[in-house]
Amino acid sequence: MDKTVKEPLIHITKRRMVSKKREWTVRIVSILLALIVCAIVTAVTTHLNPFAVYASMWNGSFGSERKMWVLAKELAILLMVSVALAPSFKMKFWNLGGEGQVLAGVLATAACMVYLGDKMGNAGMIPLSLISAIALGALWAFVPAFFKAKWNTNETLFTLMMNYVGIQLVAYYIIKWESPKGSGKVGIINQNTQVGWLPSLGGKPYLLIVLVAVLVTVLMYIYLRYTKHGFELSVVGDSQNTAKYVGIKVDRVIMRTLVLTGAICGLTGWLMVAGTDHTITTTLAGGRGFLGVLVAWLAHFNPIGMLLSGFLIVFMSRGASEISTAFGLNKAFGDILTGIILFFVIGSEFFINYQIHFRKSHRKEAADV
Repeated sequence: MDKTVKEPLIHITKRRMVSKKREWTVRIVSILLALIVCAIVTAVTTHLNPFAVYASMWNGSFGSERKMWVLAKELAILLMVSVALAPSFKMKFWNLGGEGQVLAGVLATAACMVYLGDKMGNAGMIPLSLISAIALGALWAFVPAFFKAKWNTNETLFTLMMNYVGIQLVAYYIIKWESPKGSGKVGIINQNTQVGWLPSLGGKPYLLIVLVAVLVTVLMYIYLRYTKHGFELSVVGDSQNTAKYVGIKVDRVIMRTLVLTGAICGLTGWLMVAGTDHTITTTLAGGRGFLGVLVAWLAHFNPIGMLLSGFLIVFMSRGASEISTAFGLNKAFGDILTGIILFFVIGSEFFINYQIHFRKSHRKEAADV
């Protein structure tokens, strides 16, 4: 009986050291390949000039000053959620509750504006709604963190279910505050008085939101890279046993980190209600709680790197909308192109971190000898 073990045709090994030059070369090549595939798909399925389609996508984000500001606003909001989720994922706490934590901030802000809009001015309303949004967002994240720390519950399911609780709670208050009655929606809150609305800076309504997002991103980068708390959550993420051995209180780190995550998500909800939308809906978070996970992962949980990955996601989303408008295509086609590009970008991470080896033929092995 032949007991010789045949070498597999393909085997994969993890790369030990990867230079930054190689990383970015692989990523750039993957994007170029994605654009080629998208061009082929476009030409075959729509018979349109791929370059005209790409020009339309560019126009969707940079075709006018207004479009550029909308792009900046969308990027700022997505960046805030991504930065908020980064510490928990870096700690290997699989927080899928970003959507609910943002909605908690949305609900708190809207409640302040609805119930106290006729009782105080902006000087009192803005800080009150800000504190309320941050507090409720932090509480929303603290609940699953507490159960995880004390009873080791499954944080993935817990945070996911908290999203649905948040959505239904918002739905309840939308019916309670609906205007006009029977419409099923709240409409613009304090439209006449604008109490609770954030002021515009330099005549640019989204400039303040962009500045807040940049500030939060820089502070989070410093927090994760240069502070004791950032070091502790990294150790907990690498090994909880090691963290306990060196004297780190793991339970405290888990709860502290999730409170920070929830607070920033709450802040994001406040920016959306007080700064951009001035209303409340169950879909106001727009899936950013899940999209933020992708943005954070693509950047390896580096807040500065999230600027690039977040820009790619927002640019493709805006481009998809522009394609459907300019060429009369179904928006699903733009989403197909977005999916192809993301597939190549995500796939490039495999080739950055791993190496594929093919089995040598017997003839080549003999030649090598």
